[in-house]
This record gives sequence, structure tokens and C-alpha cells, in this order.
Amino acid sequence: MIDRRVVLASALSLGGLGLVPAALATPRLRPAAFRRDPFLLGVASGYPQPHGMILWTRLIVDLLSPDGGVGPDDIEVGFEIAMDPAFRHTVQTGLTRAEAVFAHSVHLEVRGLEPGRSYYYRFRAGEHRSPVGRTWTSPSVGQPQLPLRIGVASCQHYEQGYYHAYRHMLETGVDLIAHLGDYIYEGNTAEPVRRHDRGECQNLADYRLRYAWYRSDPALRDAHAACPWVMTHDDHEVDNDYAGEQSENPGEQPTFVARRAAAYQAYFEHMPLPRESLLTGGGLQLYRTLTVGDLLGLHVLDTRQYRSPQPCPAPPRQGGSRVFVDTCPSWNDAARSMLGQTQEGWLQQQLRESRTRWNLLAQSVVFSLVDEDPGPRQLHWNDSWAGYPAARLRLLEAVRDSGAANPVILGGDIHAFIAAEQRIDAADSGSPIITSELVTTSISSGPPPQRVIDAYNRDTLNVHYADGSHRGYLWLQLSPQQLEARMIGFDSVKEPTATARTLANLRIEADRRGLQKV
Repeated sequence: MIDRRVVLASALSLGGLGLVPAALATPRLRPAAFRRDPFLLGVASGYPQPHGMILWTRLIVDLLSPDGGVGPDDIEVGFEIAMDPAFRHTVQTGLTRAEAVFAHSVHLEVRGLEPGRSYYYRFRAGEHRSPVGRTWTSPSVGQPQLPLRIGVASCQHYEQGYYHAYRHMLETGVDLIAHLGDYIYEGNTAEPVRRHDRGECQNLADYRLRYAWYRSDPALRDAHAACPWVMTHDDHEVDNDYAGEQSENPGEQPTFVARRAAAYQAYFEHMPLPRESLLTGGGLQLYRTLTVGDLLGLHVLDTRQYRSPQPCPAPPRQGGSRVFVDTCPSWNDAARSMLGQTQEGWLQQQLRESRTRWNLLAQSVVFSLVDEDPGPRQLHWNDSWAGYPAARLRLLEAVRDSGAANPVILGGDIHAFIAAEQRIDAADSGSPIITSELVTTSISSGPPPQRVIDAYNRDTLNVHYADGSHRGYLWLQLSPQQLEARMIGFDSVKEPTATARTLANLRIEADRRGLQKV
């Protein structure tokens, strides 16, 4: 379907973006020798399989240096994997390479472990050892397993607040964290709660600096070390409201494809992703299915890289706008896609072949269709699934026709909690529920307009809960019998401490479509 070869980033026809020249010789490998701790960004794991997972770290001693203060050479890095946090029962040790071409990041693809158990890991560079991370392998099919707890996160503008949600996730207990996008923001905030580097990211050095700043946050660093992550991106990892290869602002279009490739490379460098995720030509392979025993098929989608441009934007912007449907001739164009034809076909196949008890579709933007105009006309935000009605219908029909057990859509982006049913005809009470959507609010990014939340709450047929006044996260617990969802929020994230509250508690019973309030 897609060329999945690892990029050494394709011909720097991408020029001044700082990407890797294809003809660059492999740097020499030198032993590590650091006067300062090179593990400032901690450790992470991701995408657990029955016999392994991805382990990540990045060597860096200076957050503000273009090369992290490490230099031009590849660095030898040791690793240890054990069955206990004291490393008395070590099961694997070895050496790997922190490549200068990828900002001295490590993406260690571990194999040969036992299924369905916890492991602990750490890295070594010279005399320095990294923090200890905890991870796990997925159970094999048929292997007994405990209920699975998932923390769902989205939209974490560093300058707009503190990451209290991650602290609370670890206190409550999560086995897996799913991040649905806007891990960083490419720009700045007018009145920051706390400040990171200034300016809007344009090239690889800019994006690397921004990720390093975010990843140095203690709460985020601890959350990465505590359990595996899965992730997908949204727009702010590159540029607000971009769509495929189209930028938000027409004046930036000539350099946008190169800028996007730089942003994608920096994203890869700072996430526990397989090496095959970074593609020749400056693309990212993010859509994939994580299977956890018989319990869960987690289908991670990419709603940015392959989408058609938003319909009928308000000039001079090319990005998101609120659009009256009757003024937009291209609104219902069946050729327009959110996922792209290849990803649509891939998802249909994954759903048809799934044999797990639950099937979660983890994606970045709101799926629920809500008319924001209280009058007779239809008003929709064109950057969400509402702006892609034909593609939205195709996805609902694919879910309906697949036979996949207990499908649930996860969403983010809107900076609000939403729990809603999804029907082929959203306005018809006789139209059966195909699936439900659970949308998480932002970790720290500011709230949406209240009129938008009011529109959701006017839909008494489909919407069970909508709130945009709290920052926080979505906590899920899956068992063979039910899915429990808690919407956990904070009144404010502008202070260094905050108290969490469960704002809504819902459940979905297995083999019975629809949300129930607890």
C-alpha cells in the first residue's frame, strides 16, 4: 500500500528545512562520554506486541542547542530489560545506536519477550543511566487478562497550562495512554501561563527544540515512563488547520511540503514509534492496529496527512471555518475524503477481520454531527468530520457492515468532553445507533466558544454529555462485559496544583449499542 522503508529523508530537495541529505555517509559510532546527564527527556515505550514493543529515548544535554549538545557522531547506547524494577532478573541486555541523523533518538524494536507480562527497562550512555520505565507485552489470543485501563489525551499547549492530567492518570492507574494529537503547538500564546521558546516552528531545528521543551516537562516525562503509549497527530504538530499538503495560509504554500516533512521527522524522533513509521518522501505511517489479546483492537487513524482540503473556507485562509451548508457547492462531494482512499480501505479490512471483544477507533477530530445554527439553516465546522459528510457516511457504513464487535470512536481536538451516539441519520430517532463517540477535552489548551457546546447540548437525541469548561482527560476501563468511561476534569490548569473531579461517568455494555449514564 505504502512504501514503508525508513527514510534517511529523501533528497533534500527539501532544502533549507534541515532534513537529512540522502547521500550523507553514516557517521562514526563513538562510545558515550557525557559530563552531564544525557537523559533529560526520559524514556518511553509504545505499541506493545505479544513478544515485544518499541523502547525510546533521546540523548540530549542542552535543550537549546540545535544538536542537543551531543555533537555530530552516532553514540553507543546500552539497554537492559528486566522482570523487576531493581533489575535483579534481567532478561535482555545489549547495545544500540543513537543516530545523529535522528537527533540522537533511539527506537529500539524489542522482540523475544514473553506475552502478557510487565517488564522494566533502562538505557545507559557512558556513566549515566536513564530513569527506569515500565512497559508490558500484549497477551496472546486466548490468554487470560485483567481489565485494561486507558488514558486518552489531546491538545496540550505548554504555554496555556500545566499537565495535571498526566499526574492524575498515574494516581488513578492506567495501563496504556492514547494521545490523539496536538502533542505540541507550533506557535505561541499571547498571555502564557508558562513560556517556551519563542516564534513559530518552520524548520527541523525549530520543531526539535519545541519537542525537547515539551518532553522535558516532569509530568509528561513520568507519564511516558509509566506505561506504553500509542499516538496519532493532528494539525498543530505541523501548522494550524493544514489539510494534506495544503497550508492554512496561501502565502506559505510554496514551502509547506518541506515544512511538513521537517515536522513529521521531528515527531518521529520524539515518539516511541517503529522505525518504519518515517517514510521515504517525507511522510509518516501512523495508522495501524494495536491488538491486545482477545479484548481490544485499537485502530489508530490519521485524519490529517491524507485528507482533502476543507470545503468553502473563509478567505484568505485555507483552513477551518464555520460554513452554512447551503452556501457551499462542494460540501457533499463524494470524492472528498478525511482518511484518503488507501486508509479507508485499510480500515474496512481491519474491522472485517477483527476478532476482539472491543474495537476502538482512535482519531483526532470530532465525529459527531451537530448543527451549530439554532435556526433553519445548517452550520458546521468544516475542519471536523462534519465538513466531510460523504466520508463520514462511508465510515459509519463500514463500521455497520463489518460485523466488528462493540465499535467505539475516540476523538479530541475540540477542547471539550462530548459523549454522543452516531446514527446514519443523526436527526432520525428511528435510525439505529451504529457506534458511540467519546471525545476527550484538552490537557491544557483553552476552551471552545460556549455557543458550540450549547449546540451539542441542544441535540437531546444523540448527545449524552458536553462540557467545554474543564481541561482534563478521558479514562477508560475495558472488560469483556463493558466499557466504563470517566470524564475527569480540572477547574483550572493555570496553577501548579489542581484538584480533579469526575464530571461524567458512562458505560457501554458489550453487545448492546449505546451509552448509559452511571
